[in-house]
Amino acid sequence: MSVLSGKNILLGVTGGIAAYKAAFLVREFVKKGANVQVVMTEAAKEFVTPLTLSTLSKNEVYSSFTNEEDDNAQWNNHVALALWADLFVVAPATANTLSKMAHGACDNLLLACYLSAKCPIYFAPAMDLDMYKHPSTVATFKKLHSFGNIKIEAAYGELASGLLGKGRMAEPEAIAEFIENDMLEKLPLKGRKILITAGPTYEAIDPVRFIGNHSSGKMGFSIAKVAANLGAKVTLITGPSSQNIAHSLIDVLRVTSAAEMYDSVHQFFNDCDIAILSAAVADYRPANVSGQKIKKNESEMILKLEKTLDILASLGKIKEKQYLVGFALETENEVENAKSKIEKKNLDLIVLNSLNDKGAGFALDTNKVTLIDTNNKAYPFSVKPKEDVARDILDHILKTL
Repeated sequence: MSVLSGKNILLGVTGGIAAYKAAFLVREFVKKGANVQVVMTEAAKEFVTPLTLSTLSKNEVYSSFTNEEDDNAQWNNHVALALWADLFVVAPATANTLSKMAHGACDNLLLACYLSAKCPIYFAPAMDLDMYKHPSTVATFKKLHSFGNIKIEAAYGELASGLLGKGRMAEPEAIAEFIENDMLEKLPLKGRKILITAGPTYEAIDPVRFIGNHSSGKMGFSIAKVAANLGAKVTLITGPSSQNIAHSLIDVLRVTSAAEMYDSVHQFFNDCDIAILSAAVADYRPANVSGQKIKKNESEMILKLEKTLDILASLGKIKEKQYLVGFALETENEVENAKSKIEKKNLDLIVLNSLNDKGAGFALDTNKVTLIDTNNKAYPFSVKPKEDVARDILDHILKTL
């Protein structure tokens, strides 16, 4: 999964020969999971059609404030377009448009969107080599940089004029990669290593049967996704779960039993900065596991159980620099039980949820949690989708760190 996944990208296309590359850039953004809207200048239509870009983006393409051919047409709201965007990318960016951006000119829809945007703005220049190095263009680049706009350097190669030099718009793949890398460098968890556990554990009775619980792993997988999207390098250790995730910053390790999870967690704990243990690990396991399927000969079967190793408590004993987060699923005396675990297991934060709360618990897409810190201060939250709950947890950790 790319860091661009789910992002709203407003692509501004201006009137240069490189405008044909905008079609490939739209496809590149869409392939990475982004939502793309295109706004283009009238001159850009000479090089690439709105139909092409709307087909690839699956959204209407805007080029003017109104549709002049329709007397009943509504005003195209440049403010709404600009505020919708998580990123505004101007590619190709001609010398003419860049100069207008630098000096606040606003004679088309693209420029109106630019002046209204509150998101990061990237521009990919495209022009002939002498235009690219002209003092006025260099001054434009400096001025746009002073505004916080981010330049994607032009490439060296054959130009439309037939000359060879710097001025070609960067290739679409290079533009997407540049933006991804730039975003990753600025993410709040960049450089942090996070260890996350998820799902249930299964404790074998025989080769067929096991003791387990109803945990789906959804909460842990949501935390992993949000953490990776914030730039963290995530190791996700999960028990048996149907959940899947594909992200360049997430390594998934699948285990079955509490003992396997214990060993795996300890393998990675020393190297992590933050450990969030959301797995529903079995507290007990059969003392004796049959090597063969147990036959149904008797009217009842008695299982002798023994305690599993407490993974969270074991980490609390050896932690040094790590920020350790535990989960507590309770059915009675919820807050008191959760608070006692913070001190007993040497946690920095505990995430409490209760089976008594509607919308919380196993296998649901929502959760209702209360965060409790080492000062016994509680931060209750309403019922939310688990991905939003994950953001609340990580936001709290970021504020604490």
